[in-house]
Amino acid sequence: MGKLKHAAVFIGGSGPQYELCKPFLDQPDLVIAADSGLIRCEQFGLAPDWIVGDMDSLDDLSRLSVYPQDRVVTYPVDKDYTDTELALQLAWEKGCTDVTLIGGGGGRTDHLLAITALFDRPQAPSRWITETELVSLVEDRIELSVSHNTLVSLFPAGEGPWQAESTGLKWPLSGLPWRRGFFGLSNRVVQDPCSLRAVSGRFLLLIPLEAFKKVL
Repeated sequence: MGKLKHAAVFIGGSGPQYELCKPFLDQPDLVIAADSGLIRCEQFGLAPDWIVGDMDSLDDLSRLSVYPQDRVVTYPVDKDYTDTELALQLAWEKGCTDVTLIGGGGGRTDHLLAITALFDRPQAPSRWITETELVSLVEDRIELSVSHNTLVSLFPAGEGPWQAESTGLKWPLSGLPWRRGFFGLSNRVVQDPCSLRAVSGRFLLLIPLEAFKKVL
């Protein structure tokens, strides 16, 4: 088998409807379900290649019986890493370089912040699809075709310094002073397509899922 590239990682918590998520799940090379992420994975009609986690939030452990037991990796509840971290590590061990997280919304605020913190690490997910938004890691340049007047928000991630450029936004990003703790909320798309480029550092880009016509 050749090197795997795109992994879809389903995690617990609230998540998107299939139709909103579908453009980002085009034949993933690897599908991983972390704990109760298995439920949404099955709802999407996907059979996970691996299931990992402590299974403390899975509604019915009998769900696991239909999968090869050597592909179900169970951890103790008291462990050093979250189920999401374990799933990410597995994806990277299998050679994936493009990882999409699906789910993770609602519930405890510390869990939400923990997922966000993953994007500050040297090896980070490529995107996170929540119940209503796409959170995309911008390390180079991204071009998007979305509805006019779509809200776009940007946060610095990882190590600075940070500098960004844009086309097609109401308020251009060039020359803005980015520092840790600063952000740009509720910018708007005025041209299709629009683009963003991380001149230095990297950023988290947030866009409502319903705005997408396509992602280039």
